Amino acid sequence: MPVILVVIIRSLISYFVLLVFMRLIGKQQMAELTFADYVVGITIGSIAATLSVQLNQNTTATLVGLGIWTLLPILLSYWSVKNVWIRKVVEGEATVVVENGKILENHLSKLHLSIDDLLSQLRSKNIFNIADVEFALFETNGKLSVQLKSQKQPLTPSDLQLPTQYAGLPTTLIEDGKVLKDALKSLNLAQAWLQHQLAKQNIRDFSQVSLAQLDTKGNLYVDMKGDQFYYIIPTNG
Repeated sequence: MPVILVVIIRSLISYFVLLVFMRLIGKQQMAELTFADYVVGITIGSIAATLSVQLNQNTTATLVGLGIWTLLPILLSYWSVKNVWIRKVVEGEATVVVENGKILENHLSKLHLSIDDLLSQLRSKNIFNIADVEFALFETNGKLSVQLKSQKQPLTPSDLQLPTQYAGLPTTLIEDGKVLKDALKSLNLAQAWLQHQLAKQNIRDFSQVSLAQLDTKGNLYVDMKGDQFYYIIPTNG
């Protein structure tokens, strides 16, 4: 069998096996990437690449290795939920780097971070005065969590004892020119109703709509394809 064909076949096997194993590991590998997840991801990718192009490697043995590296994070993730000690060993703990406006330099040194790194992360959260910070912690995934001092936190309606209305998720009714009939049905709405609402802005063709969403207040957001305008159409009036 030609070498190129062997590489193609092994690459296809590697890709689909890797896809299945990543599904088994779950979305946490991408959503909350810890140092352990980073190492596992690189190793699994390296093994998959070996399976694809290293023709002198035993396919079965490589697949077994790939399976073990996939099974281990799944088991550790399960055990981490059940056992606090294992969770701390595998994932680590959040590290406090600012407390009551004071930078904890020793904690920063343990994380191999400079004060400039800390200030940069704070600025990315629109915090330019470190004296406004009550607590700042580096999470196990490398992200910075910040709690502002109480006098620096923004006011909320509950602070002012103001009544608010429920604001749920909008429902997508049209996406890329296609009417989502199941979404209309879930709201007990007909396609004729949708046509009537769009006609208020002289929109006659669903295929010209990039996105249409109905929010919980009865406002229909309509984004047209191309460089055309978007519309917000009140439907309760």
